[in-house]
Amino acid sequence: MNFYRDSTWVLEFLESEVEKKGRVSGSLQTIVLSCCKRYKIQTNPKHIYAIVSSCWKYKPYLEKIMKKSGILTAIPNKKGKPAYSRLTLLLLCHDLLLSKSKRIQMGKHPIKEYVLKYRTTLKGELVKLKVKMKVSDLSQLVDTTESGDDITPVRWIRINPLRIHNNDTSIVLKELLKKFPNKVNSWKDVIPGSIYFDEFIPNLYGIHPSDKITSHELYKQGKIIIQDRASCFPAHILNPSSDDIVIDACSAPGNKTTHVAAHIYGSTPDSRSDTVQIYAFEKDPERAKILQKMIKTAGCSRNIEINVGDFTTLAKPEQFKNVTGFILDPSCSGSGIFGRKTIDALNNQKDSNTEEVPEEDDNTDEVKDEQLQERLNKLASFQFQIVKHAMSFPDANKIVYSTCSIHSEENEKVVIDLLLDKKVKEWGWRVAPREKSIPTWSRRGFKDEFKEVFTDKTDEECQALADGCIRALPKEDGGIGFFAVCFER
Repeated sequence: MNFYRDSTWVLEFLESEVEKKGRVSGSLQTIVLSCCKRYKIQTNPKHIYAIVSSCWKYKPYLEKIMKKSGILTAIPNKKGKPAYSRLTLLLLCHDLLLSKSKRIQMGKHPIKEYVLKYRTTLKGELVKLKVKMKVSDLSQLVDTTESGDDITPVRWIRINPLRIHNNDTSIVLKELLKKFPNKVNSWKDVIPGSIYFDEFIPNLYGIHPSDKITSHELYKQGKIIIQDRASCFPAHILNPSSDDIVIDACSAPGNKTTHVAAHIYGSTPDSRSDTVQIYAFEKDPERAKILQKMIKTAGCSRNIEINVGDFTTLAKPEQFKNVTGFILDPSCSGSGIFGRKTIDALNNQKDSNTEEVPEEDDNTDEVKDEQLQERLNKLASFQFQIVKHAMSFPDANKIVYSTCSIHSEENEKVVIDLLLDKKVKEWGWRVAPREKSIPTWSRRGFKDEFKEVFTDKTDEECQALADGCIRALPKEDGGIGFFAVCFER
């Protein structure tokens, strides 16, 4: 019963977010993990994610079936209230009708017995619905590209030199090769038991998502860190030395922060001191706790100062005159993140408590586009302010701005707005050339975005601006969708 109870809490949270805000923020994985922590859930988050994701995908159809069966109208009362939650019943009906085993995953319990009393009726309504919708299976009604198969093709792991004696990463690599003896030449060839040596990021390796790495001692000891390849781009592009002072302005959960630390201290094991060279800012107190834990696990607590609050408010340029570099990965639409599609599907769902399964009207796509555009504009404005504030720091000479978004509004257009800004021009910032931003990575920015605005520039100049930007497509490039650009002066 704990599994369904815990999953119900997550569903209740999702519904409450939609009711209060009209939409849900973040990826489903993030939401599940957050709920597990909030409610002290002991159930495996992966199991909760699987059933919650599937339930939302089939929710309009399941609620239609449940309503027709009468299961929702005959719930017994307990102390004047329904004894069983509507969402818990949704979960049980999902497993009874749509799971592979077609069975409810619990022992003897009154709520299970209640649902099983309606088993014949529920299955009958399922058959009727499939006939009415002219399908042999409900999966034919669900766009699998929208919320299904929404997982990374490769699990990327980064060796952390800060937890290794003399920063000798070869020691950890030998241990990894014991577990993954089959070396492959492309991430596309990764299968269980194999490992890929990434060609773009040092000390980064790709393994199959089904391989259990979190139970390995190397992971528990902080000697390896799970981090998507594209997420490693910012620190790699910034490439700070032992003389640099860096601010990570939107730092939780801390992967980029610890990667910056690996660059600053990873090659100088003997000269490392307790001097703070990285200032991490995180607005949300709960996320700041996650950041603190991550930094401790990675072995760089003494060199990182965590500031809880808004970067643009707390960080005054005159107080950080010696800061030379920035990592800026502000809140974005998350359109390139795995698990985001499930949430987008939820956000776009109409009220399904109607007699018929909802159908799209002629204006639905237009309304959705307007809502998305409004949200992207708000995010872009916020992102612009974050980067511009960082550009005002007197000694800063290098800034890496990134998002896990595939939308140009949050990417190239933010870059363009910054380049057009009077203050940014006065401060002398420009887009760093391709040779300074992983030049061998083939997928670059959109030239047409620059060409449309900078009509006074040549085609070659616009291409150079686009080449200074990096793009990664979700799945197609081996991980999440991503954008990164380096500014320098």
